[in-house]
Amino acid sequence: MNILVTGGAGYLGSVLVPALLKEGHQVTVVDNFLYAQTSLLDCCHDPKLAVVRGEARDKALIKKLMQKADAVFPLACLTGAPLCARDPQGAEAVILDAVKMILELRGKNQMVIYPTTNSGYGVGEKGIHCTEKTPLRPVSLYGKLKVEAEKSLLDSGNAITLRLATAFGISPRMRLDLLVNDFVYRAVYDRFVVLFEAHFKRNYIHVRDVARAFVHSLNHFDKMKDEPYNVGLSDANLSKLELCQEIKKHVPEFYFVESKIGEDQDKRDYIVSNEKIEKTGFKPQVSLADGIQELIKGYQIIKRNQYANI
Repeated sequence: MNILVTGGAGYLGSVLVPALLKEGHQVTVVDNFLYAQTSLLDCCHDPKLAVVRGEARDKALIKKLMQKADAVFPLACLTGAPLCARDPQGAEAVILDAVKMILELRGKNQMVIYPTTNSGYGVGEKGIHCTEKTPLRPVSLYGKLKVEAEKSLLDSGNAITLRLATAFGISPRMRLDLLVNDFVYRAVYDRFVVLFEAHFKRNYIHVRDVARAFVHSLNHFDKMKDEPYNVGLSDANLSKLELCQEIKKHVPEFYFVESKIGEDQDKRDYIVSNEKIEKTGFKPQVSLADGIQELIKGYQIIKRNQYANI
């Protein structure tokens, strides 16, 4: 297929694009290279890859590139609650308006697979897993915009939305502001972390498994279309305290303590069921433990805190 990937040089795209090329697809990446990343250099030898430096909000550009696309993966995003809170207008333009523009421009047979976030669940009920039928109650602007974009896509049809758990793991366009990546970095270099509201739970998924979920959705599009799917590790619904305990198994010198004063700006607190996508045949391959070990190795290479969307 011909696949258009906006934001294809980001944390997820830098893992997904090589996977799509390996599957034999023609891939066109649009990215503004906001972080001066060089993450797709190792793919430039592949004649199936085209790279366009440009904006996902450039209507003339996207219209031209969509003319030959069989599928569109809108990955371009101002990712995360802190970044969106600092630039709400930019966040709305990239997360919501750009998606609506794609829906306006696309033909009826063009497929869209979109990464939303399970942070849309906001604050869940204690002990009850959030399913795709659970009401969405996002607590951040980032979550609200993603939820609205998802609704637009599903209302439009011929789309799949993937409600991603918090991603972790090494990517050629690395991010240290993701929770697992951040805590492992602190364990390796600082040896300690102070936790705020350590009981808050969320779900996790390795970035390579997110890429696999996109490929799986593309390969099973007709069976899965017009539905949202939670994508996460079913054995990794963990609180921040439990996550630190898992990291300590690999970094014994890691010390963590809960502060009785202060609060977490990110109020998300929920556990998630991934049964729906698992019933389609998708199963993650990278465990949390494997991801932690990978990050520890990666942080022998990375020793500076420049890889963050904050």
